[in-house]
Amino acid sequence: MPSSVSYVEFVKEQLSGAGTITHRRMFGEYGLYCDGKYFACICDDRLLVKVTPAGEALMPDCPRGIPYEGGGEMFLPDVENREGLVELARVTCAALPEKKPRKRAAKKECPDGQN
Repeated sequence: MPSSVSYVEFVKEQLSGAGTITHRRMFGEYGLYCDGKYFACICDDRLLVKVTPAGEALMPDCPRGIPYEGGGEMFLPDVENREGLVELARVTCAALPEKKPRKRAAKKECPDGQN
């Protein structure tokens, strides 16, 4: 069952203290970004957050789930616990590597010297 837009908006509101939360439609579900960094997804109206050592230290007993068949294990935090959710998003994003800048394609020279 695909996730509802209302659930996505609810989760974004719950995470609002973590930074600028945006979403992008991905594979029929949603990817979540905090200040431009991908850190979670919403699948079947469930929030799943990337597992990091910092997240494990913060929430060692947090349940886990798999977002889709063949996907990796992710945290399944309680979306009603706003403070815990915001803190999990903060520590997770701080532990993730910075986004690499995209490389521009090299401009090719035309054989006759014209561009």
